[in-house]
Amino acid sequence: MKIGDLAKRTGLSTHTLRYYERIGLLPYADRDRSGQRDFDASILTWIEFLGRLKTTGMPIRDMLRYAALRDEGEATGPARRQMLEIHRQQVRMQIAELQECLLVLDTKIAGYASGEQRTKENDARPNTSRKPLRSRPAGPVTH
Repeated sequence: MKIGDLAKRTGLSTHTLRYYERIGLLPYADRDRSGQRDFDASILTWIEFLGRLKTTGMPIRDMLRYAALRDEGEATGPARRQMLEIHRQQVRMQIAELQECLLVLDTKIAGYASGEQRTKENDARPNTSRKPLRSRPAGPVTH
């Protein structure tokens, strides 16, 4: 598949795909007779995995290390697993922190919602304890 097709299918720009290839995140693509990149469809799974790593905050240097280990073959399976286990723990900590933040936001929103309800209730009920507003004098105010 040509780089433009790959870009459409992955949502990445051709510039990003070329960059990933240049730095080693993507294997170099075979070239067709005219010299254009011709990616195998199996690259889609790898790009999706890279996207997941990126979304979860894995730095590019770690993604590059993982990709290099992957290129070395089956013998690097334990090292790759260890990298992913460490990253998974970091993601779990991020999720726990985000859940705490979400709780704070939910509490704050609930406070505003109950305040709005109190305001609506007070607006609907006549308040006889308040003095009527006095109109201002028409002339200039002197202090």
